[in-house]
Amino acid sequence: MNLDMGEHLDQARQWVQTADSVAVLTGAGISAESGVPTFRGDGGLWRDFRAEDLATPEAFERDPKLVWEWYNFRRELIAKTQPNSGHKALVALESHKAKFTLITQNVDGLHDLAGSKKILKLHGDIWHIRCTKCMTVWVDRRPSLPEIPPHCQCGALARPGVVWFGEPLPVGVMLEAVQAVKSSQVLLIVGTSAVVYPAAELIPLAKAEKRKIIEINPAETPYSEMVDCSLRGPAGEILPRLVSFSIPQSLSSL
Repeated sequence: MNLDMGEHLDQARQWVQTADSVAVLTGAGISAESGVPTFRGDGGLWRDFRAEDLATPEAFERDPKLVWEWYNFRRELIAKTQPNSGHKALVALESHKAKFTLITQNVDGLHDLAGSKKILKLHGDIWHIRCTKCMTVWVDRRPSLPEIPPHCQCGALARPGVVWFGEPLPVGVMLEAVQAVKSSQVLLIVGTSAVVYPAAELIPLAKAEKRKIIEINPAETPYSEMVDCSLRGPAGEILPRLVSFSIPQSLSSL
C-alpha cells in the first residue's frame, strides 16, 4: 500500500479502536520526550563512565557507593520530569479496552505517575530498592537518598530495584509479556529502538501470531519493515492522535 501519513494514521486508529485486546511495548523514546536522559550513545557519559560500566553486578560489587551515586543522580533528574501527552494517551486507551497490557523497558515510573495500571516492568523500577541479603523490596520516591549506599532494616547493603546488564528479567515478567502479546489483537511499539533483548523478541512473536503491529518512532528501526504500520514522529504527538477516540474532550488538546 502506498499511503500517506494521514491514511496510515487512519488505518492504525481503526485497528486500535476495534480491538478488544491491546498490548503496548514502550522504550526510552517516550520518556526522552519528558526530558529523561537515556545515558546511552552520544553524550551518555557520567563522570567519564558509560552506563554499561555502571549498571552491572560486577560494578556494584566493586564499588557500590559509585553505582549508587549514579542512580541517585538519575533519580534527581527523573524527579524533575512529568509524564507527557504520550503517557497520558496510553492511560486513556487502557480505560477503553477490556484487555490492555503496558509492557515497558523504562525504569523511570512515568507510566505509573501518568495513571497506567496494568504495567509489566521488564527492567524493574528505579524507585524500588532491594536488599541484597533478605531480598526485601521497598519503594522510596525521595529524589535524593540521604544515605549512599542505602541499607536494609536487616543491616545488609541494598541495591537499586532494576535489571542490570547480564542479569535475567524478574521472575515471570517475560512470560506475562509473551502471554499479553499472544492474547492481543494489536501490538503498539512506542519509542523503542527494538535492539534490546529479550524485549525485542516480542515483535517477531506478534508477527508469528498474526497480530497487527503498529510502530511509533521518529526513526526507522530493525523491525520497521516487519510491522503493519510505521508512524514516524514523537510519541507525544502521534499517540494522542492515534487514540483520539478514547481521549475526553477536556484532554484532547494535550
